[in-house]
Amino acid sequence: MKKVERPNLPNSLTIFRIIALPFCAYALFRSGGDDDNWRVIAFTLFFIVGLSDVLDGKIARDRNQITEFGKLLDPIADKAMLATATIGSSILGLLSWWVTAIFLIREIAVTILRFAVMKKGVIPASKGGKLKSFFQNFGVGFYILPLPAYLDLPRDVFMAIAIYLTISTGIAYFRNALKK
Repeated sequence: MKKVERPNLPNSLTIFRIIALPFCAYALFRSGGDDDNWRVIAFTLFFIVGLSDVLDGKIARDRNQITEFGKLLDPIADKAMLATATIGSSILGLLSWWVTAIFLIREIAVTILRFAVMKKGVIPASKGGKLKSFFQNFGVGFYILPLPAYLDLPRDVFMAIAIYLTISTGIAYFRNALKK
């Protein structure tokens, strides 16, 4: 008989992240995406969801509550959050579709690769991958936030770094997988 894992706080936070995403999307699309107050609310909700990702990982490591369920669901929740934010932002014309495509193609390709090499061992997230996630999430967030025009250049530079990290860490991930 296979042991059933008890629910724990890190896994509950991961489930919360997934359940919260429709509320994030609702706030983003509220009033056609033109209401600055709702865009600030959407940013805040995405930020809370992102913080819960950091928190669930820290708690899982500190309390030794890393589970197979969490290992599987956590990356899915991460990608679902990124997809919700990028696709929503692109639909509203806040973010170019080509940026969304680069982000999502990389994430889908790496996910497929993870499953393909799973029997040979999990390739852990690198520091570059974690940095990539930070820049992706805040980069998209800065497009969701109704920022003044003088912040367009810093926002775009931040996003350029996110795009660079997305591509470079994706290539590195494939190189590491091929070595295995």
